Amino acid sequence: MLNVPQTDASYEARLSRSAMPRRISNTTPTRRSRPLLRTLCAALLIAGQLAMPPLAGAQILPGMGDGGEMTASAERRLGDQIARELYRDPDYIDDPVLGDYVQDIWQRLLAAARMRGDLTPELDERFAWTVLLGRDRSINAFALPGGYLGMHLGLIAVTGSRDELATVLGHELSHVTQRHISRIMAKQNRQMPLLLAGMILGMIAAGKSRNADAGQAVLMGSQAAFMQSQLSFSRDMEREADRVGFGVMTQAGFAPQGAAAMFEKLQYASRLNDNGSYPYLRSHPLNSERISDMQGRFQFKPGSGATMPLAMDHAMIAARARVLMRPGVDVLRLYIDAAGSGEFARSTPAQQAGTLYAAAFSSNELRDYKAARAFSQRLMARTSEDPAAARLARLLAAEIELTAGDAPKASALLDPKARDRAEMMLAAQAAAASRQPGPMVAPLRDWVATHPRDAGAWRALGNLYTAQNDTLRAIRADAEANVAVLDYPGARDRFKAAQEFIRKGAGPIDHYEASIVDTRARAIEVLVKEQAAEPPIK
Repeated sequence: MLNVPQTDASYEARLSRSAMPRRISNTTPTRRSRPLLRTLCAALLIAGQLAMPPLAGAQILPGMGDGGEMTASAERRLGDQIARELYRDPDYIDDPVLGDYVQDIWQRLLAAARMRGDLTPELDERFAWTVLLGRDRSINAFALPGGYLGMHLGLIAVTGSRDELATVLGHELSHVTQRHISRIMAKQNRQMPLLLAGMILGMIAAGKSRNADAGQAVLMGSQAAFMQSQLSFSRDMEREADRVGFGVMTQAGFAPQGAAAMFEKLQYASRLNDNGSYPYLRSHPLNSERISDMQGRFQFKPGSGATMPLAMDHAMIAARARVLMRPGVDVLRLYIDAAGSGEFARSTPAQQAGTLYAAAFSSNELRDYKAARAFSQRLMARTSEDPAAARLARLLAAEIELTAGDAPKASALLDPKARDRAEMMLAAQAAAASRQPGPMVAPLRDWVATHPRDAGAWRALGNLYTAQNDTLRAIRADAEANVAVLDYPGARDRFKAAQEFIRKGAGPIDHYEASIVDTRARAIEVLVKEQAAEPPIK
């Protein structure tokens, strides 16, 4: 499904309420009723609350040439409040396979931003630097306050290379490192009195003339001047994010052609429904303008004339994203039929790998395990000479066996010593299902020690503890999973349950673990009170 380009009226209406989360696309999804979009609207309302007036306790410091800006701490608090709603959204997805792929790109970009000096030590320490994935089919990504980024599976599904994904992530990363959200809020704070004055004049004019149209004309005139200033400010930010993001992604070793290729896809996605507005009426520069800019930048890079072949592992990742978007039974059957069509034989090896992956994964989703296993075997044979693709094929085979209920066979396909998240999560699931949790407890415990905000890993560890009948540690792991998704009241309840378990002496008690539970319970109680003091999302 392609996006319908955003009209200027809808964009101006949103800007009048709040500072908009920065997005790489100049389009909005047609599926406005989706829960994720409702959450994003809530995000805009939160931003508006901060813009006029600031949150209680938020300290506003003077910026260099831009007036007052939010502090990094205030922006992080705002980002946490928005992210908390995104974590609750039904469209939010924690898929370890997609997550590993995106994280590899994301970490390389963060390292490049640090090397270039775009990511300062203060922001590096204070912000979350977390990418959240949503099932939405629209081709879109967005930056939120505090270092949170959102990416729709529709974007992953249409990309032809990791370089294109790096373009998007680098662009959104640059919105955050350049403090664009803070700067646009500061600009709104300075201009808000002018907008309010125009609104008051409109009401006075309507009262004197007893003509609502006259007052409306004055009101709309004041809003138009305000919105045009905001649009210009936003276009400058988009150009800056393009420029800085291009430098970050090329510094990270990604092909510069990916930038132009990505913008060409965005242009194609919106071309049919484009309303043809002039560039100065848009928040984002026209895609054609951005394509030309990217082409002008990468033509001076070494090897810029080389084409970008489709990588086998990326074709498989894009296929996984398409299936996880839940396109419906009919579409899943089309993916299955494609693996036996005449077009399949004429496609490239990478395209064949993507087609087979989609067919196997779709069959698994439809619980046709015989077909899923058959496609999986074909996929493993097709990818045998490509290590990265062969790993993805092996993980999918294990996933199929787990879904089919054959945990021992899944375990045989997995390496319990592997330390990448996707394989660990599948191995932990297989260990819990086969009632042999022991070998996977230590690896996952080490993982959450260095990744305490990984809710999925905490839950997997909790399942392992449950399989070991270690109730206290299982309850604590469940509590920590709630902390990771910023659900502090839920975490408090689980820590209280752990304390009650200790008090009753219902089982063997590890006093060291009991001490950790008490300490964490007190810390979370403080966070619950702080969260309760935040303005609610309405």
